[in-house]
Parts: sequence; structure tokens; C-alpha cells
Amino acid sequence: MTGIRARIIGTGAYLPKKSVSNDELAKTVDTSDEWVRQRTGIESRHIAGEGETTSFMATEAARQALKNAGIDGSDIDVIVLATTTPDQTFPATAVTVQDNIGMGDHGFAFDVQAVCSGFVYALSVANNFVTTGQVKRALVIGADHFTSILDWEDRTTCVLFGDGAAAVVLEGHAGSERGIVSTHLHSEGRHRDLLYVDGGPSTTGTTGHVRMNGQEVFRHAVTRMSEAVKEALDANGLTAADVDWLVPHQANRRIIESTAKKLKMPLEKVVLTVGKHGNTSAASIPLALHEAVQDGRIRENDLLLLEAMGGGLTWGSALVRW
Repeated sequence: MTGIRARIIGTGAYLPKKSVSNDELAKTVDTSDEWVRQRTGIESRHIAGEGETTSFMATEAARQALKNAGIDGSDIDVIVLATTTPDQTFPATAVTVQDNIGMGDHGFAFDVQAVCSGFVYALSVANNFVTTGQVKRALVIGADHFTSILDWEDRTTCVLFGDGAAAVVLEGHAGSERGIVSTHLHSEGRHRDLLYVDGGPSTTGTTGHVRMNGQEVFRHAVTRMSEAVKEALDANGLTAADVDWLVPHQANRRIIESTAKKLKMPLEKVVLTVGKHGNTSAASIPLALHEAVQDGRIRENDLLLLEAMGGGLTWGSALVRW
């Protein structure tokens, strides 16, 4: 084949030091370990402490990804950082990471916001920069301090989420079969009130808290994520049997199991980390990806399918040949 393909050459991750189990959470929230486990599969989540800002977590994940890729920050041409919880309204959190990793001023950095679909969106944007030859290397990060926008008296939402960051380094390779094969993005604004934050600079002047219609989000998630997977497979003349690993957004074990069942994919081919991390929003998929790469499950030439759905509603998928 001809043309440039964006290959993932390094992954990295950061989870806050503090891990909180369901039992610990039940001391301050009206819930129980059994209630949370049965409905979500979540056992614990990481909660950022003092100094563990979104930019800090993103920087730590980026540094590890760069180290695993065998390159320096100065080798990166663009940073695309997916987050819903930036350090500040502006500037973009990505420019803080740019400074922290020593990238210098030869490239550019910016944030994208698609909530839990953020990493797939950011990967797609960065992939376009690489495959058109505009950049040689891109750093794609998913990072969220999601617990900072939770209402800790709303047990239907606060038990679901956690904090964290993860990153991948993309590098352009001409004539390669390995790398990002295709990406597929969607949104539907008329469902924006199913999952949202009830604040913002131009409305309330406050940060606000997460509000969610859980049943409707569950229903849409199973449908839309299954559609995104099918779209990626159909676009490339493949079937679910061709996929080595499904790397889904880690929102809820029941959603992931329902999606896998709909696709007739065995759970043995699904990367599951939601039990340990909870829903880390934009960090969710790259955290799962990093873990499966580090423990050796994902090997060269494996075919991966990444898929997510988030507030907006937004959803999408990415097919990657490792």
C-alpha cells in the first residue's frame, strides 16, 4: 500500500495515589459495595489529591509514553489533549503539558472536548495531522479530574467516576499496514440533556455538577457503541471475528458485556479495567490500552477496536493494527 499510516509507538498512564473502594465510599455516600458492584462492576476508583491536577496527570502519562516510545518531548510536533476538566477555562491544558515535557515552540497543542468519547475524537484529529504529512509525531492524551465535577450527594453518579490520565505517541510511517486503519465519529445534540454538567462560564458562571439520566444513557450506549464498532468493521470489510481485542470505554461492566454480546464477541477478547478505575472519561480507553500493552496481551499486528460514547451525545470508534 502507499500513503502514511499513524502508528502507536508508545503508551503511558497515570493514576492518582489515592484509591477508594466501594466500602470506603459507603462511609460518606448512601451506597454499598453490593449496590455498586451489581449495577456497574466497579470495585474501586482513584481520586486525585492535592497537586494532582489534570495537567499534572496528563504530563506524567505523557512522559511515560515518550519514554516507552524512546523519544523526547522535543520530538513531538502536536499535542491533542482530550479533557472535560481543564485546569483553567483557558489556556488549553495541552499547552501546559507542552511546556512541561520540553516540547518547545516548533509545534502546537490544543484541547478537544467530547467527554467520554474524547480520546477517540483526539486520536482521530491527530491521525489526520499525521496521515496528511502535516506532522511526523503526535502526542494524544486523555486526562480527566472527573471527581471535581461530581455531586457527592448524588449516589447515582458519584459512585461511577474516577480520575486518571493516559497517553499514546503516534508516528507516521509510509507504506505501513500497522497503525490507525480508520476512525469514525458521531454526535447527536438533541440528547445533550441525558448527560451534562449544570454549569458553565456563559450560563451560571460556576463549574456545575454532573447530571445523568442513567437508564437512557445505558440504552443509548449499548446501541451507539455497537453501531460504531459495526461501522468500523463494515468500512474495512471485516467481521467481529477478525478483531483480536475490543478496547471499550470503561463506563459500566454491564454496558461492555451487553455491547460484546450484541457483537457476538467473547469477553476473553475484551479489555476490562472498569473494576479498578471506574469511569475515567477521556482517560478510560487509553488507560485500558496501556494496561493491555504493558501486560503483553496486545502484540504486534493484533487488530484492536476502540469504541466509546459520551455526553453530547458523542460516540465513535477507531480500528488500529498494532
